[in-house]
Amino acid sequence: MSTVNRDRVVHRPEFVRGDELQIPTYKVIKQDGSPYKGAEIPKLEQAKALKIYKAMVRTRVLDERMLAAQRQGRLSFYMQSTGEEATTVGFAAALEDDDMIMAQYREQGALVYRGFSLEEFMNQLFSNELDYGKGRQMPIHYGSSDLHYMTISSPLATQIPQATGYAYGQKLAGDKRCTVTVFGEGAASEGDFHAALNMAAVLKVPVIFLCRNNGYAISTPSSEQFAADGIAPRALGYRMHAIRVDGNDLLAVYQAMKEARELAVERNEPVLVEAMSYRLAAHSSSDDPSGYRSKKEEARWREKDPLIRFRNWLQKQQWWDEKQEKTLLDSEREQVLKTMKAAEPLDVCKLDELITDVYDEPPALLKQQLEDLKVHIRKYPEAYPKTSGRLDHD
Repeated sequence: MSTVNRDRVVHRPEFVRGDELQIPTYKVIKQDGSPYKGAEIPKLEQAKALKIYKAMVRTRVLDERMLAAQRQGRLSFYMQSTGEEATTVGFAAALEDDDMIMAQYREQGALVYRGFSLEEFMNQLFSNELDYGKGRQMPIHYGSSDLHYMTISSPLATQIPQATGYAYGQKLAGDKRCTVTVFGEGAASEGDFHAALNMAAVLKVPVIFLCRNNGYAISTPSSEQFAADGIAPRALGYRMHAIRVDGNDLLAVYQAMKEARELAVERNEPVLVEAMSYRLAAHSSSDDPSGYRSKKEEARWREKDPLIRFRNWLQKQQWWDEKQEKTLLDSEREQVLKTMKAAEPLDVCKLDELITDVYDEPPALLKQQLEDLKVHIRKYPEAYPKTSGRLDHD
């Protein structure tokens, strides 16, 4: 049956541009932790609220410490989620633990919330022998089958159509689970985004498209990316549910995602959630944001820090105080440093594992390339201090 409305007929040209459409932003609490007038506070038990906050704090501390490690030359690359923790932790808290997450590269908060240990983070970042990816990925490309978190890939937007396909499998299986795919507003400019939304809407699959609209696609501001009112209106062109939420308001993100999940799982209706936030940090350790935005702009957004807002709310509930805050920060900083020092000196993965897990039997060409690599490393051992020392033991 066609979903196109052909009932209304006109006899003069009428062009529609959509200027009259303005999608509101859902907010629950102000920066001081007090609720907006008329706002309904989501049902959130104390234990879960504190788990969420501790995950946000751990994410912030981990990001600060690991960027410092990168600046010291101990890591090749790092990406922070500073300023976006309410979105990256809040959405995960609204899901069931076995819902699938297909992230972009700034969602470490979701992994923290689900229980990815500091050891697991460090093993991946340092590409040591305990890294699940066997050192084949650059830092921050995490993945965990146990935690239903698909391994991150570098190319932009590849995870979006994959999420639609995975959710279609969930629908066929009837397991009452959904898939959430997370991406930035820059990734929404890729063709994969539109293909994924169209396929999800046609097939009616339990997928939630979560866009972190943090203002910049690396150095390109949103104003230079699209002329429309953000990303949320795009869903309407596919007859899909959409909501815009304050991405720095943990309670708003949590409730929006809870209701989005219900639509996805109970009705097999795809949903687009646009979380409005701001990337306080650089795009990555390779980026210098001072070249494209002002310190004044950053300062305005630092006043909207999501950790402070949620902490203020917790304090108003009498669930948190300054003494607990200091104890938590001291403990997290100590644990991150201790775990990093333990993971950094571990051996790297075996070089022969570089060509496994793709073919049942590696083809001759790959075997020859591996041998050529070993010759190269033996020729320049000073450039590969960890690897060269293990060549004769592979």
